[in-house]
Amino acid sequence: MRNILIIGAGRSASSLIKYLLDKSEAENLHLTIGDLSLELAQRKTNNHKNATPIQLDIANVEQRQHEIQKADIVISMLPAFMHIDVAKDCVQFKKHMVTASYISDAMQALDADVKENNLVFMNEIGLDPGIDHMSAMKVLDEIKENGGHTILFESFCGGLVAPESDNNLWNYKFTWNPRNVVLAGQGGAAKFIQEGTYKYIPYHKLFRRTEFLEVEGYGRFEGYANRDSLKYRSVYGLDDALTVYRGTIRRVGYSKAWDMFVQLGMTDDTYTIDDSETMNYREFVNLFLPYHPTDSVEIKLRHQLKIDQDDMMWDKLLELDLFNPNKTVGLKNATPAQILEKILTDSWTLEEHDKDMIVMYHKFGYEINGERKQIDSTMVCIGDDQTYTAMAKTVGLPVAMATLQILNGNIKTPGVQLPIKKEVYEPILKELEEYGVIFTEKPVEYKGYK
Repeated sequence: MRNILIIGAGRSASSLIKYLLDKSEAENLHLTIGDLSLELAQRKTNNHKNATPIQLDIANVEQRQHEIQKADIVISMLPAFMHIDVAKDCVQFKKHMVTASYISDAMQALDADVKENNLVFMNEIGLDPGIDHMSAMKVLDEIKENGGHTILFESFCGGLVAPESDNNLWNYKFTWNPRNVVLAGQGGAAKFIQEGTYKYIPYHKLFRRTEFLEVEGYGRFEGYANRDSLKYRSVYGLDDALTVYRGTIRRVGYSKAWDMFVQLGMTDDTYTIDDSETMNYREFVNLFLPYHPTDSVEIKLRHQLKIDQDDMMWDKLLELDLFNPNKTVGLKNATPAQILEKILTDSWTLEEHDKDMIVMYHKFGYEINGERKQIDSTMVCIGDDQTYTAMAKTVGLPVAMATLQILNGNIKTPGVQLPIKKEVYEPILKELEEYGVIFTEKPVEYKGYK
């Protein structure tokens, strides 16, 4: 048997584990699934004969190294900052490694050692990063091979609620880590390049600068800029492209509404609030409003944000039960962002039968034979249920597929890497189609930016 060690059995690991177990007989695989919670690891194995659930604490060096030594390849589904100890052990014991996380400086520093030991350390092989890299490189490479020159690249991705489960005014529910949603766009100005000019959007303006996208069969969406669109410019071979822009997808109207929280200061995570534990939701809202001897919290908020009573923005706030004096925050020494997350979780948690949806949209503008042309590529994936969500599928399946490709010797270029080589993206994108992750590419009129 070929042994695969999976560290971390959280939500994103469900489709990953199922895929490998489904292949375990034909591919002669045995999975060891380690998590701090033995119960969680047991639940994910589903009593499969080719899987062993274990309680694994990666801080326990002896146990961690013992399990890594027994494996042929290691999949780390841990939080990104926890990968490095596992990675160093994989170098020491000459084991391949796969993660869905961004390549950190510490991980990149291992590249020479990884190559020297002829190992593959595949990173950024989830959804975003991951499927975005592979689907983009496929088209970029095709344009280049056909003699074209890419001048525009835009890429958008979003985790949303599926249309059949979309029943709130925000057209949004949490499909992944709520904290990341609340803190989105913070930590510096968003930067990108447009028609050869560098552009910067400060955080307090981010959610009012959106671009509209139409996805056939699913309607209209909007995209706001990611913090650093230029991170992959060189990696994608786009150093001389006129436009490079990466963004996050939401339903139209979400960003304008979210901007209310930004302008009030509710997304701030830099200070804690005294007595937050006993504070109610209404008192929390009032923290961000000026004193007035007679005006209610509602009236003060409407004045502050210049919202009319018949404005849809007001209905969106009411729907969140923000002004309820009987709901207590219950979080000790919490930041405004943490309290906002708690309030939103009341309303935006997926119900038992809700389904999530992933939407990805790429735009490729290019020059060929003196003409400017454009290809738009879209992908929509709907989740099956609360275990095999669209997010779990699109994060976990590419990780699992890459793992098997490495084990079978099909991916063999050594080093710390991301999935931009043809030997990686071609077989994985092809196989993903069998699981409903299908990109539709169509030529459209090149618009650019006037």
